[in-house]
Amino acid sequence: MEGIINNYRRNRSGQNTKHIVISIESIDTKEKALKLMGKKVTFTTETGKFILGEVKSTHGNKGCIRVVFERGIPGQGLGQKVVIE
Repeated sequence: MEGIINNYRRNRSGQNTKHIVISIESIDTKEKALKLMGKKVTFTTETGKFILGEVKSTHGNKGCIRVVFERGIPGQGLGQKVVIE
């Protein structure tokens, strides 16, 4: 399953680059997104390195998920695809 990186998890004073909000085309409700809890997520950088993460919670009511990665995702990764296993 593939998802697209929307943005970093933010508040009004900053952002956390390890926490990422991801949307998945086939998931449009919070209930469907809850079934992905605990799944592994892999982001591949342009140089071929892998950054691993895990789905921790949902984000909002439209089926987005929040993923916590081992390292921060670079800014070039926004809008890129990730693989959810």
